[in-house]
Amino acid sequence: MLEVSIQALGTVADYFKVLSEVSRLQVLCSLKSGVKNVTEIIEVTGLGQANVSKHLKVLTQAGMVARQPQGISVYYEIIDPVIFAICDLVCDRLSIRLQEQTQQLEQLQILRQPSPEN
Repeated sequence: MLEVSIQALGTVADYFKVLSEVSRLQVLCSLKSGVKNVTEIIEVTGLGQANVSKHLKVLTQAGMVARQPQGISVYYEIIDPVIFAICDLVCDRLSIRLQEQTQQLEQLQILRQPSPEN
């Protein structure tokens, strides 16, 4: 059996912690279409400046986003496109689970309907 060290698992957990914040996911999604500065990210996400800056710092430290100063502005871009592959896998799985739950609810509704003899 393959044993994974606690340290390695901690690193994996830290990676997922970065992706576990809704606002960070909003920032990442805003960058999916290309490089943006903070003002553009704010416009796309509707988040406040301090909030966006805080999340960009976390994403940069995690190695998911690169920071590029240009004149008086700083531009950000995705440097770890695997993020979107992970999100696609999770979204696909959630979609399947929702479809299964919907089918189960539909079956329950059929059981609740009065029979024609009543």
